[in-house]
Amino acid sequence: MKHVAFLLLSALPVAALAQTTPTTEPNPVVPTAGAPAAPLTPNPLTTYGFVDGYYGYDFKYDNGNNRQFFLYSHGRQNEFAINQALFGARYDDGKVRGALGLHAGTYVSANYANEDPVLQHVYEAYAGFRPFAKAWLDMGIFGSHIGFESAISKENWTLTRSVMAENSPYYESGARFTYEVGPKLTLTGLVLNGWQNIRETNQAKALGTQIQWKPTASVVINSSTFYGNEQPLGQPVRRRYFHNFYLTYAAAERVNLALVFDVGKQQSATSERYDTWHAAAAFLKYRLAEKFSTTLRGEYYFAERGVLIQRIAPAAADANFRVAGGSLNLDYAPASNVLFRVEGRYLNGINGVFARPDNAANQSYGNLTTSIALSF
Repeated sequence: MKHVAFLLLSALPVAALAQTTPTTEPNPVVPTAGAPAAPLTPNPLTTYGFVDGYYGYDFKYDNGNNRQFFLYSHGRQNEFAINQALFGARYDDGKVRGALGLHAGTYVSANYANEDPVLQHVYEAYAGFRPFAKAWLDMGIFGSHIGFESAISKENWTLTRSVMAENSPYYESGARFTYEVGPKLTLTGLVLNGWQNIRETNQAKALGTQIQWKPTASVVINSSTFYGNEQPLGQPVRRRYFHNFYLTYAAAERVNLALVFDVGKQQSATSERYDTWHAAAAFLKYRLAEKFSTTLRGEYYFAERGVLIQRIAPAAADANFRVAGGSLNLDYAPASNVLFRVEGRYLNGINGVFARPDNAANQSYGNLTTSIALSF
C-alpha cells in the first residue's frame, strides 16, 4: 500500500531496476570487407533481479520479532531476514510489451497475506500493446500508480517506508491506459480490482488516474487518485476517495528535495458521514561523496477514528490515530548495483498506538535498520 524511476509510468509500471540488457544480438553477422556495418538492434527481452537482506532492532517495546502492525516492509526485528528477493523478465519491442516477475520475502508475507496463495509470489505479470502512437494499453498485475515510494527499497530515498507509503497500495491489478502527451506530460487512467488486491473481493471495480508533469529537468510533479468501494461482498457500500500528490526537485548537484501529501475519505460504517485521513512527508537527500549519501525524512499520519489503518492498540475503536516522527539514513554504494544502508527512525503517537503483547502501549517508538541490497 507506496522510489525514483517508479515515477515514469509511461515506460515501466514500477521502480526501474538495473537490468541485464544485451546491446547486440546473440550472433551478429560480420559484414564483408568494405561493406557498411548493419545497425545492431537491442534485444527486446531483458531480465532483472533484486535481493534485499536486512537486520532491524526495535527500541522501547517488546513485540517479539514483529514490528508495528502498520509497518509492512522490513517488518521483522532482531532477526536477519530477506525483505524481498525478486527475479523477472520484461519484453518491449516498442509496439508490444509485457513482464513476469516472481518474488518472496517478509515484504511478500506481510503485503500479500490476503491474496490467493497461487498469486502471492507474483510481483508483476502483465501484457500490453500500443493501440496508437504515444499510447499503451496494459492488462494484468503491475506496480501501483500511487505514491512516491515503491516496493524496491534500493530505488527509494530512505531504507524503510513512510507510514503513508506503508498504508497505500504497492501493487494493483486491472487495466491501465497510458498516453504520452509529450516528453514532459504523461496521463494514465486505470480500472482496477481494488485497493492493493490482485483478486476481486466484491465485484465493484475501482477507478484511478495519474498525471505526471516534468516542467523542467529538475522538477517532477505527480497527482494520483483512487475511487472505489473496498467493502467485502454482501456488506453495505462504503465509498473511498483518495488523492496522492508529490513534488521532487533537484535543487543542486548534491541536493534533492521531495514533498508528499495524501488525503482520503471513506464513508463511515455507522453513519452517512465520512471519516478522513491525511498524511505528509518531506525528504532531503544530500550526496556526501561519490559513494556516500544521506537522507533526512520528517512525516506525520492522521486517521480519523482509525479509518483505513483500522486498528488502534490497545482498544479504542473510535479514537483518532496520529503519529509523527522522522528518520535519518546513511547510504554507501560500493558498486553501482549494490547499496549498504543504515537508518535510525523515531515515531511519536497518541492513544498508545504502539502495541505490546501485555496489552500495554507506548506513545513513542524507535528502531534501527540496516540493509544490503543488490540489483542485477
